[in-house]
Amino acid sequence: MKTIRIAAVAVAALLAAAGVAQAQQKEWKEVRVGTEGAYPPFNNLNAKGELEGFEIDYVNALCANMKIKCTWVAQDWDGIIPALLSGKYDIIAAGMNATDERKKKVDFTAVYTRTPISVIAAKTVTSSDVSPAALKGKSVGAQSSTVHANYLEKFYSGSSVKLYPTQEEANLDLKNGRLDYIVADQLSLEDFINGQGKDCCKFVGEVKRDPAIHGPGVGMAVRKEDTALRDMFSKAIEASLKDGTHKKIADKYFKINIMAD
Repeated sequence: MKTIRIAAVAVAALLAAAGVAQAQQKEWKEVRVGTEGAYPPFNNLNAKGELEGFEIDYVNALCANMKIKCTWVAQDWDGIIPALLSGKYDIIAAGMNATDERKKKVDFTAVYTRTPISVIAAKTVTSSDVSPAALKGKSVGAQSSTVHANYLEKFYSGSSVKLYPTQEEANLDLKNGRLDYIVADQLSLEDFINGQGKDCCKFVGEVKRDPAIHGPGVGMAVRKEDTALRDMFSKAIEASLKDGTHKKIADKYFKINIMAD
């Protein structure tokens, strides 16, 4: 009987601990949001050192609707997941595709962006063929630690693949003739083509999404144990897609549907 009572007490303690943990999961009143701050028009640091862009406005709107306080933390892309896991912030909103590889380390919210992947080059390029065979021997760039880098490394072994810490550095090399092609998210490239790259560069092709590499689209990343935070933001994202909040903010930055199939 004593053994049974001890076991019962142990089970009750475990249930109580689980209940406490669950209650703690639901107490998200303040959330620290990590982003890169170097990926316009999704997220960027302006001349004043302030974060701006679609994701900044969108997450701020979600937080306002959820009545929680959200603060932003800028973090270099290469260390953005390690910084989340170490507790520097609670969630990542940085144009991050929810790939199977990343899901080994973090969980993702519902998808809030799914856009075309494009290739740009100098205006002197006349061919629209961007296949691995056509780009053999050419230098092709992408931002490191991204799905675009993974795609190039898998399919473009015959090209000289160059990876950069930021998208802006890749854009600069293309503009200055040190790179032949860039593969990246179309919307990010549009920002460059319509701005600093308008006199030098153009769109030449599009990459077909590979589910194994690109995943279902862009979501916000959280630590695996923060299921309540993940679900809270997923619910807010889904609500924003229905009530027009997402479209209203997206239309401010983009001319195409950023939730394309």
